[in-house]
Order: sequence, then C-alpha cells, then structure tokens
Amino acid sequence: MKVVGLITEYNPFHNGHLYHIEKAKKVTGADTVIVVMSGDYVQRGIPAIMPKRLRCEMALKCGASAVFELPVCYSTGSAELFATGAVSFLDQLGIVDSLCFGSECNDLVLLDSIADFLCAEPDNYKSTLKEGLKHGLSFPSARQYALEKTLPSSKCLEIIKNPNNILGIEYLKALKRLHSSMKPYTIERKGASYHDTELHQKYSSASAIRSLLEYSSKSIELENYSNYDNTPLHNILDKLEEQVPKDCLQILKDDHHITYPLYQNDFSLLLKYKLLNKSAKDLIRYMDVSEELANRICNQMEYFFNFKQFSERLKTKELTQTRITRALLHIMLGIKKDQVKAYVKGGIHHYARILGVRKESTSILGTLSVSSHLPLVVNPSRTDQLSGIGKAMLFQDILASNLYNSVITDKYKTPYKNEYKQPILKI
Repeated sequence: MKVVGLITEYNPFHNGHLYHIEKAKKVTGADTVIVVMSGDYVQRGIPAIMPKRLRCEMALKCGASAVFELPVCYSTGSAELFATGAVSFLDQLGIVDSLCFGSECNDLVLLDSIADFLCAEPDNYKSTLKEGLKHGLSFPSARQYALEKTLPSSKCLEIIKNPNNILGIEYLKALKRLHSSMKPYTIERKGASYHDTELHQKYSSASAIRSLLEYSSKSIELENYSNYDNTPLHNILDKLEEQVPKDCLQILKDDHHITYPLYQNDFSLLLKYKLLNKSAKDLIRYMDVSEELANRICNQMEYFFNFKQFSERLKTKELTQTRITRALLHIMLGIKKDQVKAYVKGGIHHYARILGVRKESTSILGTLSVSSHLPLVVNPSRTDQLSGIGKAMLFQDILASNLYNSVITDKYKTPYKNEYKQPILKI
C-alpha cells in the first residue's frame, strides 16, 4: 500500500478537488488517499457552509480512501498553525508516504527555497519584519514587506502573492521542522483563482460556489447577488452541474435547506452571549486575541448587531479581517491560548478521529492500529485509550460540532444530531 495525504477543507467539494485527488494519485503513484479535513469550522474563522459529514461523504464518493478530522484548534488557526497541525497529523499516522498540495506556480523547487529562507529567518529578514510592525503594519503585511525587501529573487516575490502558494510554503516549513519523511509534491491549481466569485466553465473556486449557494438562500450577506438574479430559485442548484461531480450535486440537492447552508451570522447570538460574559482581561486568554483587540471588543459591544458586521467594525490597520474573525470564533468556541500551547507541547495530536472510510479500504483501520502513533477514535463516547489532554482536546472538538449542529436544528427545524452518537461513515 502506497499512501498520499491531502490537507483539505472541501467547503464545498468541487471539480478542482476531484482533479486534486486523481492527480495526486498519479504523480505520487499512490493507491490510497488519506484526507485530513477541517471539521465544522474553517481556517478563515467562520463556520463551514455545510456539515463535515456531508463534505466527508462527497470526498469518499470521489476517491478518498479515508477522511479524518483536523482538530478545531488547528483548523481555525493561523496559516502556520493550520499547516503544522495538518502536516503533523498525517506524519503521526505513520502510514503516509507523500503529501500533495495545490499551488498556483507548480514549482516545488522555488516553493521549497522560500520555505528554507523562512525557516532560517536570517537577521535582515527579522529586522525588516520588526520595522514593518513598528510602522503599524499587520503581521501579514509586515511579513510581505520583509520578504519583498530580503528575498533573493524577484520571481520569489510573485510566488508569495498567491494564497495556495503561501499555504504550500507553510506545509513545506512544517515538513522541515517536523523532520518528516513524507515526500512533498505540488500540482498546478486549475481554472478560477482562489478568490473568484463567478462560476468558471469547469473549475470554479469554492468562493464562487458558496456565492451561488448564498443566493439560493436569499441571504442578506450576499455580495454577488446580481450574478444570479435571472435564475429561478428552484433551478439554482442546476447551475452547478458542470462545477461539481455528479454524486456531490445529488448530495447538495438532497440536503439543501435541511442541513445547509450555514453562515457566520447564524452564530451571532452565541457569540454575543459569550462576549457579554467576558471582560477584556478574560478575552486576552483566547487564541488570536491581543490586548488591543480585547479592549476594542469591550468598547464596541453596544454596536454589535451580528457576527459579520461586528468583525468588520473591529478591523483596523494593524488587525486583519481574518485575524479578527478567527479571534471571535475562538472566543465563541472557548479555544484558549494555554490549551493550544499544552496540546502542541504534548505532541500536537493526541488521537486520530476518523469521519469516514470506503468499504474496500477498511483495512486501513487495522494498519493504523499497528502503525499509527495516535489512538484511533471511532466512537467518540469511548475514550478510555486517551490521555487526559487527549480527552480535553476531543471534548473541545465535540462541543464545537454540537454547537454547529444546534444551529442547524434552530435554522432548519431538523432533528438535532449529537456528536457523541455519530458513527463513522462507510461507503
């Protein structure tokens, strides 16, 4: 068995993801694809548009052999923490031979050289970074400024302007720092760019597909309503026929307005409740919350109307929108700095939570029981094999999903699904 690992969100699954799975098997020679996927919340600090089990089902029907959940503290972390969490998870499984990720440049040598540069952090880079931060730039802007001033070639500067390239560099950094034996591969991103909000002929971005799904709900959050205003609502999902695999389209149709779509603002009251119970001193304890942001949150509470509006109101030159949404989500979910520090110090991962597996690939479970450095969690209500810190980490994941499932129940009046009772999916 030769195994390739993929790091994903599938928010939602589309043709580009199918291409990634098929191409990854081809370039690595793998016969087995193991996916580590964000759960019910994603790296931008917002809820996934649909539940993790729907996205898992799509992946399994489109070629993934098994899908594991990336713990919520990593799936909602900074790019560096997200990459470290995901890469280390695949590495600790003990059976993954290679890691394949998409990039705009498709140049592994160049990406690797930038990763080496950032791992080394030469003095001129560190001093220029400090200079940028001192002048009030946000960390991403200050890092961009420092790289522009210190990277050895102009070609490198073009590389770091694209989101998949940036994330790929973080994966390569993680591989180096973990001294992982997994071999990296990259494939070129096809079709629309990461942030495109209009449908491409075949390979649309997840952003464009989410925009269409938002229109299908006539959401007040719409930013691209006019793109679809001539399409009858009952036909809206048919526009995805050329954008997602057939099996995925059927799932989208079957569960539409039953378990999805979910948005940031569906969680507004949960967030407001948490914020009203916290002082600035309390807020600083949560991931991504600085003293400046904590004070700003408390000073602006009278202007809280919904999750999205409030995060936009909190934005400053020094605080990026994504950093703020992540911070607010971490407050809502109770993810604290000292907890994550303890998770990382204790070995980063403390269990492997499997969401689904293809029936012909169930032998993977037996292999993992022998080769994996992590206890395999099949039934989340049975945790005797976990350490104390593992139990705490799993409880945090389950609470996050139960909050998500509660919002689904409230919004669509469908039966509540307790995360403790959810079996693994076998297709």
